[in-house]
Amino acid sequence: MNEFVLYGRPGWGSAIVEAQLAWYGLPFRLEDSGDLLGSDEARATMRPLNPLAQVPVLVLPGGATMTESAAITLHLADLTGRDDLVPGAKAPERAAFLRWLVFIVANIYPTFTYADIPERFVKTEGAAAGFRAEVDAYVQHLWQIVEAEASAPHFLGTRFSALDLYLAVMTRWRPGPKWFAGHAPKLAEAARAASERVEVAEVMARNFPKKA
Repeated sequence: MNEFVLYGRPGWGSAIVEAQLAWYGLPFRLEDSGDLLGSDEARATMRPLNPLAQVPVLVLPGGATMTESAAITLHLADLTGRDDLVPGAKAPERAAFLRWLVFIVANIYPTFTYADIPERFVKTEGAAAGFRAEVDAYVQHLWQIVEAEASAPHFLGTRFSALDLYLAVMTRWRPGPKWFAGHAPKLAEAARAASERVEVAEVMARNFPKKA
């Protein structure tokens, strides 16, 4: 196998990795994971690759399997020997990049795991809706923390990075583009600029097709 195989779903977190593969010009094939939220069969099929039955899952050309988008982000930068998405070890933006990459994947990303189907975690009858509302409010608080640290025109200022690709995808999720435009305008602008980059425009269009 001389190509990467990316398991995912249009519009899901796999789009973040797909955008990076396209950016680097790496050969890859997409495999639809199925609806991991709604299908027991899809989850059973995915568990041999990822015990959590989550995407992205990236199978490397040598056959090794990687999960966790942050780990994949760092690995692809190392593999290509490039620093255009991940600032190099001595770059002044390196510390901020790592801080906010981990913040996003450790704090914000998991809120969707909990709130997409709250009944998986909240077993008290009638409590799931309230739990979902609390998590949704919390994620808005987290995004406003990120907004306070963001620069322009990209998250790291003049330095484009993989953080902008995360924003391009994740600002399409709850609480949605209108919320970001009104409450986190720097993040919204960074996401827009990233989405329009020619290197990833096709990926973004495939994952987030415009409504007719």
